[in-house]
Amino acid sequence: MTSPATIRPFILLLFTCAAVAQTPTAYEILQEYDFPVGLLPTNVTSYTLNKETGEFLVNLGSKCTFSNDGYEVRYEPTITGVIRKDKVTKLKGVGVKLVFFWADIVKATRDEGEVDFSVGMMSLGFDVDSFEESPQCGCGFRCVGSEVKTRNMGKRSKVLDWSI
Repeated sequence: MTSPATIRPFILLLFTCAAVAQTPTAYEILQEYDFPVGLLPTNVTSYTLNKETGEFLVNLGSKCTFSNDGYEVRYEPTITGVIRKDKVTKLKGVGVKLVFFWADIVKATRDEGEVDFSVGMMSLGFDVDSFEESPQCGCGFRCVGSEVKTRNMGKRSKVLDWSI
């Protein structure tokens, strides 16, 4: 017969394993806040999230860049911001190349079937379906071996929205 003292450590181990197994990934957290997984590249190594304030920190391990549909995107090794349902604000660590210079993406919002990215006072919207999968560093979306498949990002408009 097994004694209660022998069973307790085993039960504690089971609860600890279950708690670790239930920790959502950074991609699942995005979905909890109604964002697609493709807003983060595939190389997320860890993250922290304060569920009360929405403040987050995502670690990628290294800088990540890729080009797709005429846009060059850069992720720093650490990304921070505040997430709420359908909105990421105070975003730091993500940039886009606009013609000849880099601009920081400071906000992302989801409005029905579109994700809007704000670079200061300018914003550009894309179909949410364009972000069903996460991009890979170097080749972006739809990477196959060392080849890159081109992909239409489903831009709604190239018109800049000058609202804040």
